[in-house]
Amino acid sequence: MTQDVFLSAVKALTEGRLTLQDVFGTAESLHRGGGTDLALQLYQLWIGLNRDHHLLYAAHFNYAVTLSAAGRPEQAKASLEKAIELNPDFYPAYINLGGALEALGTPDAAVDTWNGLVTRLGAITGHGIRMKCTALKQIARVLEERQQIVAAENVLRQSLELDNTQRENAEHLLASRMVQCRWPVIEPFDGMDASLQMRSFSPLSLAAYTDDPLLHLASSWEHCNKMFGRRIPRLPPVQPAERTERTRLKIGYVSSDLKAHAVGYLIAEVFGLHDRAKVEIFAYYCGPAGEDPLKQRIRADFDHWIDITGMSDEAAANRIREDGIDILVDLNGHTKSARTRVFAMRPAPVNVNWLGYPGTMGTAYHHYIIADEWIIPPGREMYCSEKVVRLPCYQANDRKRAVASEPPSRTDLGLPEDAMVFCCFNSQQKISKMMFERWMHILNSVPGSVLWLLESGEEIQGRLWDHAERCGIARDRLIFGKRLASPDHLARMTQADLFLDTFPYGAHTTASDALWMSVPILTLSGRSFASRVGGSLSRSAGLPELVCSTPEEYVEMAIALGNDRTRLQAYRDQLRAAKPNAVMFDTNLLVSRLEDLYAGMWADFMAGRLPRPDLTNLDVYLDLGIEHPAETSDFASEDDYFARWRQGLAARDHLYPLSADSRLWVTPDTENG
Repeated sequence: MTQDVFLSAVKALTEGRLTLQDVFGTAESLHRGGGTDLALQLYQLWIGLNRDHHLLYAAHFNYAVTLSAAGRPEQAKASLEKAIELNPDFYPAYINLGGALEALGTPDAAVDTWNGLVTRLGAITGHGIRMKCTALKQIARVLEERQQIVAAENVLRQSLELDNTQRENAEHLLASRMVQCRWPVIEPFDGMDASLQMRSFSPLSLAAYTDDPLLHLASSWEHCNKMFGRRIPRLPPVQPAERTERTRLKIGYVSSDLKAHAVGYLIAEVFGLHDRAKVEIFAYYCGPAGEDPLKQRIRADFDHWIDITGMSDEAAANRIREDGIDILVDLNGHTKSARTRVFAMRPAPVNVNWLGYPGTMGTAYHHYIIADEWIIPPGREMYCSEKVVRLPCYQANDRKRAVASEPPSRTDLGLPEDAMVFCCFNSQQKISKMMFERWMHILNSVPGSVLWLLESGEEIQGRLWDHAERCGIARDRLIFGKRLASPDHLARMTQADLFLDTFPYGAHTTASDALWMSVPILTLSGRSFASRVGGSLSRSAGLPELVCSTPEEYVEMAIALGNDRTRLQAYRDQLRAAKPNAVMFDTNLLVSRLEDLYAGMWADFMAGRLPRPDLTNLDVYLDLGIEHPAETSDFASEDDYFARWRQGLAARDHLYPLSADSRLWVTPDTENG
């Protein structure tokens, strides 16, 4: 078919009947149909026959776009340079030329190209502003990837001062400030006041910013609307009658992280334990192309492995539908490289949110969220748009994880031999100002103790050292450990006495690692999913007494344990003894219960009772939620939390009546919170 289209186009071209616009349309059709080489030949023919055409630069540009899509950046670069030579004011060519240079491994040249465009765009025109913003966005992305975070933040700020509607840039700016531990995170500037910045958090960053699950829900809903729209074309619905003869369910797992990644480390053992009499499992991998031993191990445990990274959302959804998937599991959620639009197109009858993102998706097309009774307690399902289903412990764990055979000594690690060593190996964006100051109070109350953190950039470490000194803690009591491969990292964890969890976004994979190595974790559980994972894991590992319900209890317990290392050793022994029978590490039990959940979901679908996500009044919850000063008041009791929300809803209802099914204040257990 593509060959016929190509030959017909060539005939029309040689006869002078094919316009450049026709060439664009035909080439795009050929490319989408798998005839990329034919599309490139068509461009070459047109360019060869139209050397003096006034739109020759546009032909070179589109030719370069197809070359880039075909993985030929060197040729794309040459064609883009020709486009710029023909029309130096054709700004998109500069954007794409920078991309080609980056693909060729010369990011400095790419940044120089985009900076040249920024300088060139001095005129104040709508098109000029859009192009300048695009160039600044590209510069910031490369700077972030090269860990030049401060420079990236400055570039993003320039871009947002020009156009504050760039949600992706605003998300990156806020995430950048959190990674840098730049407190306060929200710092108003021209065009971006505090309220607009609160609306601009990515769902993942917001989970680390505030312990407010109702706001998290509203923000996730807003994020999806802004990023993907509300009218995503759906595939024709699958009818129950079409799947009545299923002997085993077809389960599809969509993830960019089935490799050496936090999620990959957790879930690696799950796929090989699935009962093939009950399920047939498909991986839809959407991550980077590289190989590593964990990715190879995971891939070998699947019945089918399909790489959808290079597929459009439409092509990926059609492939999933062709494979006849019954239940599609989203292992990314609101994280990098997610394929949320694929789920929106409904290639499978049932969509599930599990493990990759600690919270609700806030969409109309995710039907279930998998949690446990601690993470989303019974009666708190209102925090989710999905129907809540539960495992004994929601987080999968790999009992085959590799651990280096020779653990380093404290001296090797730069730790004092006899001191109390508190540790936290969570990433920097999880460290809030209020939690850091609690840690400093703990150090002040445990003489000679140190806090062992993961290394970060010199500027970030310097910022934390400076803040510690302002809290009365000498710089040498904050020790930064190198980032190591997982086996070596696990081995060194045994040199810590107590893991201090962050709040409101606690340790997940890192908590699993610590507990596997019998290092006790002190954690604070709040309202939100991300804040309760540490509590779920500690309870499932056999140490519920180290799960705190208030910041005061957390600090008091840390000080008491820091001054009683005999008690800590007893906890270590308790973890080690409990591990063979701990629910947290019973992956066989998890997989068996997971398959039971899948069976229940399928029964719901076949009976026509598939849950309908609750998206009621989420615009109102977003408006009210962004008003809370999270950086100066990070924790509230459940009674205070609900009282704040009910007061806000009542005031809003007085002005603009809410629908009768609004959350919280008309639920059956309203009086009990």
